[in-house]
Amino acid sequence: MPRKVPAGPRFVRRLRRAARGAWGEIAGFGAGRGLRLAPYRGELGGYSAAAFGSDLRAGVNVALLAFPQGMAYALVAGLPIHFGITCSVVAALLAPFFAGSRHPILGPTNATAFMVFSFFAAYPGLETGSGTGAEYYMPLLVLMVGLLLVLGAVFRVADLIQYVSRSVIVGYIAGASLLIIANQLRHVLGVEASGGRSFFTIAGGTLRQLGETQWDTLVLGAGTVALYFLLGKVMRGWPIFALCLLVATMVSVVWGRVDPEHFSVPTFSEVDMGSLLPDLSIFGQPGLADTIAQLFGLAFGLAFLASLENSVMSKTLSSRTGDRPDMNQDMLGVGVANLGCSALSGMVASGSLTRSALNYSSGAASRLSSIFSALFCAAGLFALAQYIHYVPTCALSALVIAVAFTLINPRQVRICYAATRSDATTLAVTFFAALTMPLHVAIFIGVGTAIALFLRKAARPELVEYDFAEGGELNELRAGQERKLPAISIVHVEGELFFGAAELFRNQIQATASDPSLKVIVLRMKNARHLDATSVFALEDLVKFLRSGGRELIISGVMKEVYRVLKNSGAVKVIGKENIFPGSVDNPNLATRNALKRAQEILGTREVDVRIFHDPGKAME
Repeated sequence: MPRKVPAGPRFVRRLRRAARGAWGEIAGFGAGRGLRLAPYRGELGGYSAAAFGSDLRAGVNVALLAFPQGMAYALVAGLPIHFGITCSVVAALLAPFFAGSRHPILGPTNATAFMVFSFFAAYPGLETGSGTGAEYYMPLLVLMVGLLLVLGAVFRVADLIQYVSRSVIVGYIAGASLLIIANQLRHVLGVEASGGRSFFTIAGGTLRQLGETQWDTLVLGAGTVALYFLLGKVMRGWPIFALCLLVATMVSVVWGRVDPEHFSVPTFSEVDMGSLLPDLSIFGQPGLADTIAQLFGLAFGLAFLASLENSVMSKTLSSRTGDRPDMNQDMLGVGVANLGCSALSGMVASGSLTRSALNYSSGAASRLSSIFSALFCAAGLFALAQYIHYVPTCALSALVIAVAFTLINPRQVRICYAATRSDATTLAVTFFAALTMPLHVAIFIGVGTAIALFLRKAARPELVEYDFAEGGELNELRAGQERKLPAISIVHVEGELFFGAAELFRNQIQATASDPSLKVIVLRMKNARHLDATSVFALEDLVKFLRSGGRELIISGVMKEVYRVLKNSGAVKVIGKENIFPGSVDNPNLATRNALKRAQEILGTREVDVRIFHDPGKAME
């Protein structure tokens, strides 16, 4: 008689089997997309004691930078400073398990932090429910960013990042840096927030309060900046950011005790360890769908920026290490890191170029260095939480300003300005948009400008009219020269025929067709590429235009890709299969010869003996 199994263990076993099956389905789907759910397995084989020591040293160095930077970027975003520290811990801890690269360090960054600030400054009416501002919305926002990044990795969206112009990045960083400086300057001056929403309104509001400057905060802040740049020259390789913040804090404590009547600078609140668990009440609020719709633009902009930052950082490091970065695998790591940050009181995580470069220069051997840095940051948070209230706000703001100045690279700006007119325009538009608009809008304006200018250059197909020479071969017809066959025009089309070129292409052909003696146009399209729906519409309109005047269009040299588009769209029926002559690789001029015979058939005449010779060295088709 079979032994009776208790219901509890049976349920547990079923649950385990279901979990293994679900994990297998997820792994299979990810593998089909080129993603790995455990990319670290092969890398850690043969891990040595020497590598452990290298990773441990690198982790310590990175933590000494990540901890104060996390505080700084939370300040930039308008969040309590523990949001930045928590993000530095969670992101650096989770990302190595899913990212493809081994040196990146994830956490808060200047660009993503200020995008958050600029959004909530521009849309203060979003402050609803039981909480207010960025802190209340952060769990939902970071969750949305994480989901967008994971979906982007699955569908290989990161492959498109390479098409973002570097001029967009340079213009965006320069504009965002000035915004950061303008916004943090009030803490150094000790004045109230101006309530502005753009660089000009923030800077103008701060300057109008210069008469209210608190000299103790100004002296301490200016001294911190001076110390930062001085130590940067004489103590390269040291954790300058952390040292300057430590010195400023000690000066503030000593100065406050020596002269308590005349020295009073604002400091941060003590970190309540209970606040590390986020306020999730937003998920239970009515109108959650509306809130998601309001935040979607910001979440999309943050996901795009995080992927862009991570891509630039990975490519920069891979050029030094010789590794081959997998952008989609790295995007998956960023997405999972943000999902983790949403479960704790973390802000949006991205790839930090400064911390990643420090990790590499510190001799990190594997991705374990990121995990070590996260553990050291976590230890620092628990050990120093009760002392955070000694840190002066003006000193941390001064360090943020100092870092923002270093982000503006004059050489890169000069290259983008001088390279091409399109680069200069993209740079200027992105920079101005960053100064006047919310940053999640500005970056897409820059990307849109770069794409529009590129399409303008690409959407210029070359159309050359040909005529018969004495020997029967085709020669280019020069301006003002009359055709030997007035009723037939042979037009060679070369270049892109996608949507951006369709209208120009149609207008040029219609201009050629304005000759009243012309009866047949032969389009030689072997070198025409990327036909799309808009181009098909243009061709059909052209056919209808010609036939309305008793004329005909013939297409020769059509290759498989173009013919497939014509067939699938139904354009072959409109043009007429008898008027389309596919190209031949062995004899590329054969299609034009047959097209000309068809033209003579339409005209009902034989005005010329069609003799087109194939010269492999001078093939026209």
